[in-house]
Amino acid sequence: MTAPLHPRKNPRQARARATVTAILEAAARILVAEGLERLTTNRVAEVAGVSIGTLYQYFPTKEAILAEILRDKRQQLLEDIRAATAEGTGEGFEARLSRLVEAAIAHQLGQPTLARSLEYLDSLLPLEAETQALKAAILERVAGFLARGGVARPDESARDLVAALRGMIDAAGLAGETDRAALFRRAMRLVRGYLDLGEGVSR
Repeated sequence: MTAPLHPRKNPRQARARATVTAILEAAARILVAEGLERLTTNRVAEVAGVSIGTLYQYFPTKEAILAEILRDKRQQLLEDIRAATAEGTGEGFEARLSRLVEAAIAHQLGQPTLARSLEYLDSLLPLEAETQALKAAILERVAGFLARGGVARPDESARDLVAALRGMIDAAGLAGETDRAALFRRAMRLVRGYLDLGEGVSR
């Protein structure tokens, strides 16, 4: 795709921000309920309750809307990972490890249909540089967390764990799993076994 992938302008006033949020939420609802083939700028404007002219003030193409949804979800994942692994929370290493796994599961299974649609869009939209930057940021954060927890070879361990968790969680999503607690228990067995943390945790 060669269509513009960035908003025309950033909303500064509260009303403008609310309009952009409505447009993005409408597009996400269409993706989930109707599929990508039904998503057009006219349909998004209709569902968002705005005029097509207003939509075009902020987004030049439907691809720009989709790319922005993907960016927002990625940013939320990164923020959740940062919160889970933050220092000074009073939680120990294993408690924060559990929160890290929960964040990864929530990103995939919180809105599973939308998550699958966004993964498909990731393969269509030319966002490779942004994708690589996100992966690097996640690995850096997880490696730093593991290093502070005394894990040997934290960079290598971060790569292994992120890849293993993504594979497990993505497979669960594709299989239609909805039991996040059961997936959490399986994921924690994987993580604890890899890190040699002993007995599994209950939830």
